Formats: sequence, structure tokens, C-alpha cells
Amino acid sequence: MPRVDVSVVMNAPAQEVWSAVSDVLSYPQFMQNVHEVTLIEELPDGSTVTSWSVSLKGSTLEWTERDIPDHQNLRLDFAQVEGDLEQFEGAWTVTENAAGGATVRLECDFDIGIPLLSDMLNPVAAKALTENSEAMLRQIEARVAA
Repeated sequence: MPRVDVSVVMNAPAQEVWSAVSDVLSYPQFMQNVHEVTLIEELPDGSTVTSWSVSLKGSTLEWTERDIPDHQNLRLDFAQVEGDLEQFEGAWTVTENAAGGATVRLECDFDIGIPLLSDMLNPVAAKALTENSEAMLRQIEARVAA
């Protein structure tokens, strides 16, 4: 299964970066490619179910995911429960660095769900998801720097 893994070092405290990362409902306010994130359900274990609409290379991807925050370890796991891709899951992690800043990492695994075309489409999708993920991280960086 293809994997996207991007990270950015930010000149902001880890807890401040975590606040921006974990507030997924605010993403459409400052991320150009994120059209909508809607809270569907808050579950008793602290996880949530959210629906997403995101631009990816001129197309709109839509899905519903379960988000599992780990506030102590500054990690947000997510997994698609239904949507345009066959499978989409991953995690956001924030780690403090020695200089007092933070590194944010976004990793995800995906399957487009078209086996006969996967050799051709997976590299294209991986490149598009990588570019989109890098843009999301840069926009978080701009938000915490403001």
C-alpha cells in the first residue's frame, strides 16, 4: 500500500503546534485545499467522526473518518470509515525539538481501490497527496507563526 510521509520543523512550542493540528474543524479557515470538515459525532472514548471535503489536483475528495487524539503524546490517528478511496489512514504527530520548536509529521497509507490501474495511478496519487500534505503543514506553520 502506498505511503505518504512528510514533516516540517516549526519555530513554535510543541503544545501550540498541537493545538493547531488537533483542531481539525478549523482547517477550512486557513487551509486552501480543505473545503469543509464537519463534526458528525463525538464518541465516549474521546474520538470523533468527521466528514471531509478536500481539493486534490483539481478533483474533490470526500470521506468520513474517525479521529483518535492522544493529547498526552501529541498524536492524532485517523482512519477513513467511508469515502472516495478504498483505504485512507494515518497520523499527525508533534514532537518537541531541542531548540524549543516542534516537528510536525503527517503520514498516511492509502489504497485507491482500482487494482488494475494501481501501478499507474498510485504514483500519481502519492505525488498529489504528498504535495497536499506539505501544503497543509506549511499552512499550520503559518498559523502558529502569526
